[in-house]
Amino acid sequence: MNTKQDKTKVELLAPAGSYEALHAAISAGCDAIYFGVDGFNMRANSAAHFTLDDLTKIADICHKENIKCYLALNTLVYDQNLDNMKKAVNAAKEADVDAIITFDFSAIEYAKSQGVEVHISTQHSISNIEAVKFFSKWADRMVLARELTLRQIKEIISEIKEQDIHGPKGKLIEIEIFIHGAMCVAVSGRCGMSLYMYNTSANCGACSQPCRRSFTVTDKSTGQQLDVENEFVMSTQDLCTVGMLDEIVASGAVSLKIEGRGRSPEYVDVVVRSYREVLTAIEEGTYSKEKIDDWNAKLGTVFNRGLSEGFYRGKAFSYWSHGSHSKATTKKVFVGRVLHYFKKPSVAEISLQAESLSIGDEVVILGKTTGFLRTAPKEIWCDETSVQLAPQGKVITIKVPSRVRAGDSLYKIVSVGEDGSYAI
Repeated sequence: MNTKQDKTKVELLAPAGSYEALHAAISAGCDAIYFGVDGFNMRANSAAHFTLDDLTKIADICHKENIKCYLALNTLVYDQNLDNMKKAVNAAKEADVDAIITFDFSAIEYAKSQGVEVHISTQHSISNIEAVKFFSKWADRMVLARELTLRQIKEIISEIKEQDIHGPKGKLIEIEIFIHGAMCVAVSGRCGMSLYMYNTSANCGACSQPCRRSFTVTDKSTGQQLDVENEFVMSTQDLCTVGMLDEIVASGAVSLKIEGRGRSPEYVDVVVRSYREVLTAIEEGTYSKEKIDDWNAKLGTVFNRGLSEGFYRGKAFSYWSHGSHSKATTKKVFVGRVLHYFKKPSVAEISLQAESLSIGDEVVILGKTTGFLRTAPKEIWCDETSVQLAPQGKVITIKVPSRVRAGDSLYKIVSVGEDGSYAI
């Protein structure tokens, strides 16, 4: 477990569904982010919507921090969407977005024709070396099928090197794989269940997630019914690979992808920060079971449906299904809003609109420009007096580690019981 890996750079790729999540990912130590825009976003129902007008700003934020940014245009494109797809690719090129992640052949072909780097989405279920060779005509990177085992991934990467397969930009084909986040009962996410039941297409970014619900089984011969309680038969647990990340790094995959464009900024912060620590420990030779246990506990504090190693060990779906609602051990509760920031002392004035606040409470401050800031006040001033606890309705001042802005939201992180209850 303490084996030291060579220090070949592996990209940690983080999701960004909002500006707050974008800043959180960068602060937590990602190497690249991916995001979607209105109309072509596979998380259209859950992520805060970016538009084409945001592309330049997002690219500028990332490139100033030496972070790459990839635009996900990974929905199906119908005839009526072709012009908008081309506008999106053109806007990505003009904004200097590093690559697009795409699925539809029209987007793949058009992006290549415009000289925009293409990454093939996991939805193409690339599962063998011949498929890699086929897509190498268009793409420089491929996100492999999510159903592959780690052994299969290693074999594909080995064959790419052995056969010296290059993409349009002349570099060896890169392989990207998922390491954390939600999984789907459908093959690489290509599900028709939501469209069939609710006329909301998963392949157009509007999945209603019927698989995450409980069902009643009916015996057709007798009409008797049975509720399948606590067995969410089509709902997968979430992928978590901290316990095998050394093997994943050794596979030769160049990019390790965290799912979660619809997740909160604090989710992005905890997950990205944890995996950055794991990668550092692998590089330094300090990766150990004790640390793995700590990382798993930390990852369990944010949204999850239970954590598993998915298909990587070759286990059947039944071993890691049955997860519907979040099993997170903490949640954030809205407390109030920032009224003012005093630059020289780095102090925020905050209105406690919804809850009280005590010294030592773990809090996060979120804002479109501020992004994500985590802290725990060591001192609270209320009515010109230092207090241990400030009640709801008061205006307080606390010291913050970096700049915040008027209108930013303050949340308190609280522990959640097994029944979902929590105490403030």
